[in-house]
Amino acid sequence: MSTRFLSGLVLLTACSVVALPAMAGSQARIVRLSDVHGSVQINKNSGLGFERAFLNLPITQGTELKTLSDGRAEIEFEDGSSLRLAPNSLIRFSTLGLSDSGVRNSVVDLPEGLAYVNWLGKDKISLKFSKETASLDQAAHFRVMNASDQAALAVFKGEVAVDGPAGKVTLAKNKTASFDPADNDKSEVASKIKEIPSDAWDKDATSYHDEYAKAKNDSSPYGYGLSDLNYYGAFTNVAGYGMMWQPFFTGVGWDPFMDGAWGFYPGMGYMFASAYPWGWLPYRYGNWMFVPAMGWMWQPGGWNSWLAVPSYTATSLAPVHLAAPTGSVNTVVVGRAVVTSTLPSSSMRLASGTAGLSVPRGSFENLKNLNREVVSKGFAEMHPMPQFAVKTQRRAGSGGGMHEGMPGYSLGTASSAPPSVSSSSSSHASGVAAGGARR
Repeated sequence: MSTRFLSGLVLLTACSVVALPAMAGSQARIVRLSDVHGSVQINKNSGLGFERAFLNLPITQGTELKTLSDGRAEIEFEDGSSLRLAPNSLIRFSTLGLSDSGVRNSVVDLPEGLAYVNWLGKDKISLKFSKETASLDQAAHFRVMNASDQAALAVFKGEVAVDGPAGKVTLAKNKTASFDPADNDKSEVASKIKEIPSDAWDKDATSYHDEYAKAKNDSSPYGYGLSDLNYYGAFTNVAGYGMMWQPFFTGVGWDPFMDGAWGFYPGMGYMFASAYPWGWLPYRYGNWMFVPAMGWMWQPGGWNSWLAVPSYTATSLAPVHLAAPTGSVNTVVVGRAVVTSTLPSSSMRLASGTAGLSVPRGSFENLKNLNREVVSKGFAEMHPMPQFAVKTQRRAGSGGGMHEGMPGYSLGTASSAPPSVSSSSSSHASGVAAGGARR
């Protein structure tokens, strides 16, 4: 952690922070819907039932998330742990609690489908499937499948203990336990893991977070959203402001509140969800400020106040029109609300002012160079390549077909695999931000 960064933080004034009212009394927590591909639905208990889910929606206690045959989703927890949901799956967040001692405890149910959990071990989680409960408070990476006639848990890393009516099973790395719902969940343990198509997607997503979650100029006590900040932008020490963060591909005329949507949550009202792939931490904590000749930049801080409505410092140079809707519980779209990732054409052009909106995460090794090209030429020609190409080209996402040994469960088709992009430039030198700040 950088001492220089800590000294550069500016405390937010009380009038500029809008805290979530339900947080203090209920000890409830809110986590992030961090990635959405294809058809994904959410039930926020707002009376609307399942509705279309989109990136950066808050996940609250009691929320249900469902993926259809072409859908995939990722949820990030506060410490940076992640849970990924494959096609044809349903998950319920039964408990998102915080104890008086500060211990975060999550209980999630997987009534059907396939989920991956990459747990970093800082908090506690219990995942319920079939008649079993997998609980852990240490680091582990595992896959869980739950179908009407069979359930299974495979451990990629660490150790996972599973409790059920037939007793307790402790699984080490590279072990798989299969459970028979017709026989009181009697289990069989195998000393191998059968690879399935969606494993490649989970592996690449995990590699993306491992690569970019390493903070260089951040003092955040939270890990969710941090890898996206490091991938899509950079911190800059700005004279008179301290350490600030700005996304690549912005420009002085870009407005951080121009694209997104308002989602309604019972007891909490409307909460703003940014459409940008990096749009979590800068809209949940800290403060946005307009820096002359550089444009809008985010000032980290205010870590004790979770924001339902983003905080910003108003200025005559860049007026902001950000007001929560009233009188309805329907989702309200602002500008370009990206509901799901889409397949780009064989050639696409990225221009200043997009702020990374059209760039799938992990698709290019160094966005600084691409940003420099946009600043220099006003645009960059881009071509699809596999997602999560962090350092070398990796395999594309999930394929289709039925997994052997897991009857009744389809992983979807290859068309659900999201594409990625690359720049026509090959240099990895440091670039200059679109607003003019040296990176």
